[in-house]
Amino acid sequence: MEQKLFEKFAELFGDADGARFYFSPGRVNLIGEHTDYNGGHVFPCALTMGTYAAARARSDRRIRLYSMNLNRFGVVEASLDDLTNKKEYNWANYPLGVVWAFKEKGHMPPAGFDMVIWGNIPNGSGLSSSASLEVLTGVVLCDLFGIDSLTMTDLALIGQYSENNFNGCNCGIMDQFAVAMGKKDNAIFLDTAALNYEYAPIRLEDAKIVITNSKVKHSLVDSAYNDRRRECTEALAALQAELDIRSLGDLTPEKFEQNKHLIKDPVQLKRAKHAVYENQRTIDAVAALRAGDIEKFGKLMNQSHVSLRDDYEVSCPEIDILVDLAWQIPGVIGSRITGGGFGGCTVSIVKNEAVDPFIDTIGKTYLEKVGHEAEFYTVDIGDGASRIL
Repeated sequence: MEQKLFEKFAELFGDADGARFYFSPGRVNLIGEHTDYNGGHVFPCALTMGTYAAARARSDRRIRLYSMNLNRFGVVEASLDDLTNKKEYNWANYPLGVVWAFKEKGHMPPAGFDMVIWGNIPNGSGLSSSASLEVLTGVVLCDLFGIDSLTMTDLALIGQYSENNFNGCNCGIMDQFAVAMGKKDNAIFLDTAALNYEYAPIRLEDAKIVITNSKVKHSLVDSAYNDRRRECTEALAALQAELDIRSLGDLTPEKFEQNKHLIKDPVQLKRAKHAVYENQRTIDAVAALRAGDIEKFGKLMNQSHVSLRDDYEVSCPEIDILVDLAWQIPGVIGSRITGGGFGGCTVSIVKNEAVDPFIDTIGKTYLEKVGHEAEFYTVDIGDGASRIL
């Protein structure tokens, strides 16, 4: 891949002398959805699919960005002196947002840079193409300009800050953290309230992780994502009238059931119930995995989907068809929606002998029912973002 990127870089910017090569993964969350901004636990892993970049520092203040996936936008030009979100920048608002966030946090790059990217994460799939690009940009800036005071956790937080404040999506920390801190063959058990984390080996001797893309695109900025966050904040405020808690993640299901009468709004009640129970499911799922009980892990994945469908209401008919079909196939250990919702992908754990029937059966039936094809990715768990060359 590096050769193609360097060739495009040379074509656009004269030559590729001194350009460096980087990779930043996508991520899939195995369980713990919409808990990250509610102070709960999540369990994502970085993927071996992601975003590649060739980048080189400039001697002036210009920034030139080009995506080989979105070449219709051409080279997007900006300046360190005018870091604002512009509609015509389109995808480039994500890397520019990170440059802006570096400036806001006191790490203004001394000069501009040229960057060409190419990625194999489908846009709008819920596999975090935006977080991948944000953390990638952070790694590029630190490497090109010798900024060595920032840790990978700092880069995750900067990526989240830029997405919240520059691009207007009120996301939690999970996506950027998984992209920055990924570790091959491990998922990350992350307490999003304290940013404490542990790596948990994913040992699937006779099974694979299969991601199914519904090909229904979502945009979290324009969707009900921010509404869900607001509903949870309002539910928390109602509980805080009598309880000394900082987040919904502070509650056990038992404590929630004892105090749920404090939440008068029925929609807020459903949202809070999901956040509390999903947090407990995530804790239980990691314990099951550590005990070698993959069947229990799968059951908790299934319960997670039901909650996301019914209580959090972030699924959609196409995703429900994919999950319902998966549940009917022998050898499927668990299957659920993953990511922000309103389209995107499902994640399934499928026994090796069932992978081909899974893809074949779901592929045919989904096409008949929905009218367009799904895409399937049998994925490996990889490392976090870094410079490669």
